[in-house]
Amino acid sequence: MLGRLNHVAIAVKDAEKAAKIYGAAFGAEISSAVPLPEHGVITVFVTLPNTKSDFIQPLGEASPIAKFLERNADGGIHHVCYEVADIIASRDTLIKEGARVLGDGQPKIGAHGKPVLFLHPKDFSGALVEIEQA
Repeated sequence: MLGRLNHVAIAVKDAEKAAKIYGAAFGAEISSAVPLPEHGVITVFVTLPNTKSDFIQPLGEASPIAKFLERNADGGIHHVCYEVADIIASRDTLIKEGARVLGDGQPKIGAHGKPVLFLHPKDFSGALVEIEQA
């Protein structure tokens, strides 16, 4: 069911600025900034040999990232994203096992143009987990 680690998301005030150091210091490939209004964020991805880092900044005052940054002014790890072969089957299995899916339980399109769901951190040892259709 659980696939590879797709990315680790880091909440920051300025995603382009935060990602830039990875390009300058390590020669990593940096994506353009992409606004995702449905999720309330702007994303910038840093591509690594085995996964990605995702720098996310608030898109508007109602963004869940804005609230995260109020509690963590310097930013920090926001969530981890794992790939799954079938997001609906994974969701149903997770719910059956007692995990809580955030929102309305229906996948939304994420930064990679694929369906995603977020899982409650209290069910995953304090870590907010995103699953993405592989």
